[in-house]
Amino acid sequence: MDDEPLSAEESLNLIAQQNRRTRRELGGGPARMLAAWALAWIVGWSFAYFTTQTETVPGWAGGVVVAVLFVAAMVYTGVVSARAGRGIRGPSKTVGAMYGYSWALSSMGLSVIDIRITMFGTLTSDQVSLLWSGTWLLLTGVQYLAGGMLWQDKLMYGLGGWMIVSAGLSVLVGFPANFLVLTICGGGGFLLGAIVYFVREKSGRR
Repeated sequence: MDDEPLSAEESLNLIAQQNRRTRRELGGGPARMLAAWALAWIVGWSFAYFTTQTETVPGWAGGVVVAVLFVAAMVYTGVVSARAGRGIRGPSKTVGAMYGYSWALSSMGLSVIDIRITMFGTLTSDQVSLLWSGTWLLLTGVQYLAGGMLWQDKLMYGLGGWMIVSAGLSVLVGFPANFLVLTICGGGGFLLGAIVYFVREKSGRR
């Protein structure tokens, strides 16, 4: 019968379809946000690696460039997410808001942990670089895994898995090669995800 209630799976699929349609109409698809982060990671971390290979640019300049690009990407992501959220109502909006808060809370918590460990002064500058880059890449991967589960998005889930593998690799290769891993694997992963999402948005596929 037409008035039979939807199953849990059908309801989740309907919510996902409505969210994707609304985001496409408002210009808030994940492709644009991933592209912004791809730019920040590729330009920022490649410049950080460059500073380790030359004496003409101080090492701290790489950290400044990365910080500026990351803040710009966060601001852009926040603006796009807020714009897209205007057309979303009900449980899906609540889930989206909670997911956004989880990024903020986990980022603050990890910042405190990494800062405190760094302040002990027992790590070398190379080890501090590995600590910060590895833990933040790991956090990014875990958050994308969670997002993939929430929205049943296999691409987002796969991207999260890729980031976690890249986090481990960035620590294994050591300093300063970890910056190359962040550039190629981290930034490249964001870029590939942005391209795939862009194609999906244009074709209207999931």
